Amino acid sequence: MHSYIRPGQYVAIRLQSDQLRLIQIVPDTIVNLGRFGSFTANQIIGRPFYFTFEILDACDEAGHQLRVVSATELHAETLLAGEGDGEGDDVETGENGVPMRTNREIVDENSSQKLTLQEIEELKREAGGAGKDIVAKLLESHSAIDQKTAFSLAKYTLRKRKKYLKRFTVLPLDVGLLANYLIEERDAQRSMELRDEHIGLIGCWGNVHHSGNIEVGEGMKPHGRYAIVDETGGLVVAAMAERMGILYPHDADEEPTEEQDVPAHDPRRIRPQPMSATTNTITVIHPYSQPNLSLLKFFGYDTNNPDESHPLHTHLKSISWMQLADPNSDPLYANEPPIIPAEELAELKQSKRSAYYHKRNRWARVKAVVDEGRAGNFDALIVSTLLEPASVLRTMVPLLAGSAPVVVYSPTVESLVELADMYSTARRTAFINKKRELELQSSEGEAVDLSSLHEEFVVDPTILLPPTLQTSRVRPWQVLPGRTHPLMTGRGGAEGYLFHGIRVLPTTQNIQAAGNVRKRRKVETTSTPISDRDVEMTS
Repeated sequence: MHSYIRPGQYVAIRLQSDQLRLIQIVPDTIVNLGRFGSFTANQIIGRPFYFTFEILDACDEAGHQLRVVSATELHAETLLAGEGDGEGDDVETGENGVPMRTNREIVDENSSQKLTLQEIEELKREAGGAGKDIVAKLLESHSAIDQKTAFSLAKYTLRKRKKYLKRFTVLPLDVGLLANYLIEERDAQRSMELRDEHIGLIGCWGNVHHSGNIEVGEGMKPHGRYAIVDETGGLVVAAMAERMGILYPHDADEEPTEEQDVPAHDPRRIRPQPMSATTNTITVIHPYSQPNLSLLKFFGYDTNNPDESHPLHTHLKSISWMQLADPNSDPLYANEPPIIPAEELAELKQSKRSAYYHKRNRWARVKAVVDEGRAGNFDALIVSTLLEPASVLRTMVPLLAGSAPVVVYSPTVESLVELADMYSTARRTAFINKKRELELQSSEGEAVDLSSLHEEFVVDPTILLPPTLQTSRVRPWQVLPGRTHPLMTGRGGAEGYLFHGIRVLPTTQNIQAAGNVRKRRKVETTSTPISDRDVEMTS
């Protein structure tokens, strides 16, 4: 991720009112922030991220001017509030004897504010500090400002700053910010109400990682191949690509390679072929002609017009369910373009020769990706879909390598509870007994219909252990002395649940328990002679 704002990229703008806006930095264009004002995009290009800007009322030929708000000015009010001497507090004390001020005698009325609406509008037109003078006037003209507690005064001041100050902060766009933006500002159903904490759990339980360009020992796998079923518009793919180090474009500050030194129009330049990577790849399985990964545009990769320099151009692969189940039914896979001899190819026109190479390359690319997907040996499976989870796992789990994790996300719990029951111990025991019974009948020469086993059991419960179901939701709390309570304005929505399991390879041999047999320690007994008195008592 770049440290400076660059043309063409998407950034997140956090307004003074804590709202998020996603904009694309296009040179020589006007960025409109609604009631906060507007400015030209050229004023922030080349500036570092996390700077706070203030829109001034003074305008030039290009539009409103921006001022960088220093860190000292941002925290001046906080520092001054912390140095207060507490004058005017009531004599009432708390449990520990410390004097504390209360709002018991305050009557919250509109008459406490002496400024009228007309005077505030006049201040908006005259104030050159873009709202700072308005907030100061409001605090000065409030008749009951000295009766407010420190906490109440801070809330009142913050509310007025959010309303009148025209400030915003430019943040680099990452997956967490995008997920929060979709939930808070946009339609949460588009991303299946996937929250930031769920994204972290998916990557953790899915063991999605990238070790970088480091040397590892023999037999170790520094990079993985991950299969993903994503119906969140590409949010899950973006989150996993971020953990794998292939989401953001390469920095332009890197040292140029020999391939980069060759001009783009030079025929010696080797263009990177799409979906050509063999390790550290993401394979998306989708039900349509192409996957819906529209959210990847926020990270510089448009699936309709892909950038060849983007890492996802070679590391992101896609397979349809039809290609995975029956590739011969797909004309792109089954219909191989005829090979034209070199002599005949040289006599063709440039347009026909280019069309021939385009068809051959497309067929070779589709065949290679489909064959690789059908061969399986994926390192993890991540599912986030509205389809039946059991039907997805029935097809995909056999394509996983041993010890590969499986993670399924669902906004509701019902489908995952049913899935966990299909892989439960009781189902596994019944499946094994049924299978042994059919094998015994087959060995005795009887005709056995194995389809009855798959009709009774939708999935094979012996290849996924142990099925677990969990949920996690971060709830914001207000934590202050004597005021600890959850924020009641938090958004509701789906809770969100995760199913997790590990792909196992059942053995075909009988397993016998073996171990070190511990010898029992002999109990030493002591005998005492029986006296004549004991004999008389027993008799």
